[in-house]
Amino acid sequence: MSGRRQAVRCRISAAQTQPVDVLSSGAVVNPKSSEPGRIPISVSSLLEVVSEDLQMLNNNLKSIVGAENPVLISAAEHIFGAGGKRIRPALVFLVSRATAQIAGLKELTTQHQRLAEIIEMIHTASLMHDDVLDDSGMRRGKETIHQLYGTRVAVLAGDFMFAQSSWFLANLENLEVIKLISQVIKDFCSGEIKQAPGLFNRDITLEEYLLKSYYKTASLTSASTKAAAIFSGVSSSICDQMYEYGRNLGLSFQVVDDILDFTQSAEQLGKPAASDLVKGNLTAPVIFALEKEPELRDIIDSEFTEDGSLEKAIELIHKCGGIKRAQDLAKEKADLAIQNLQCLPPSKFRSSLEGMVMYNLERID
Repeated sequence: MSGRRQAVRCRISAAQTQPVDVLSSGAVVNPKSSEPGRIPISVSSLLEVVSEDLQMLNNNLKSIVGAENPVLISAAEHIFGAGGKRIRPALVFLVSRATAQIAGLKELTTQHQRLAEIIEMIHTASLMHDDVLDDSGMRRGKETIHQLYGTRVAVLAGDFMFAQSSWFLANLENLEVIKLISQVIKDFCSGEIKQAPGLFNRDITLEEYLLKSYYKTASLTSASTKAAAIFSGVSSSICDQMYEYGRNLGLSFQVVDDILDFTQSAEQLGKPAASDLVKGNLTAPVIFALEKEPELRDIIDSEFTEDGSLEKAIELIHKCGGIKRAQDLAKEKADLAIQNLQCLPPSKFRSSLEGMVMYNLERID
């Protein structure tokens, strides 16, 4: 397909305003996993098409951080081995293979493979720092690095991983990608700086929340999916659509995570339930509920100092439709992500990219 035809196709899909209900695989957006006969989507089945890529990534991750300091390596091994689905590097591989087909590439380049490793290192480094800033004791059901090794090691391990990923990033020798991924690290910092003075701010707007969510989650997914397309050598319009796919999927994931904070137990979450609310970090369900319930504003103002105030706040968030409206927001972003994929020809890789959108929504059905 010529670059001009690619660009035209992308412009048409970007201009769509109606939600896309049917995927190239025949599945439907906004799934109801409770429907009779419907089998819940498995991440492992979605990622089977890039399982060899992910296996190579897992083999490389521990060695790629280097061996200068045994304590730092031990910390890295702990968090790399703490579970997790490797969704971010998997998205890199899926977009890489979907766009490589367009460009006529038979195999992924070394740049594609190294990009996925860099993305996972950056994500891991951000988790280490997040856990220190939030004083989190658990991550994926295991003790956090700063609980095991102390704050000093956790901060240094995160710094080391950021530095190591930056070194590998520079060696990719692609200025556009270097700028794109470097912005992600800046966004992480900007998000944390903006969040601190905004705790318990009951006047936070949905737009401010989405910007914060972009900094926290969607910046990394959008930059990584666009960078993957850049390394495939496809047109700039397709690269831009891959950026928007990563952005919309990332925002949808963050909204779903924020919903689960109110609907799942500590055992299911692998961390305390309603932990963001306790810390004053007001997310989509809270923002929507605040529009309808004045009592919730008073409770948040008190910063949950009274007995039973947290439980009452959670009850009001459910009662006022905060959860339902947040679900609608997650589905809205999911519809946009599906539209962004219409630039790609049908393939098993595109089907898995669509499936990732479906999987995310199934978490709240």
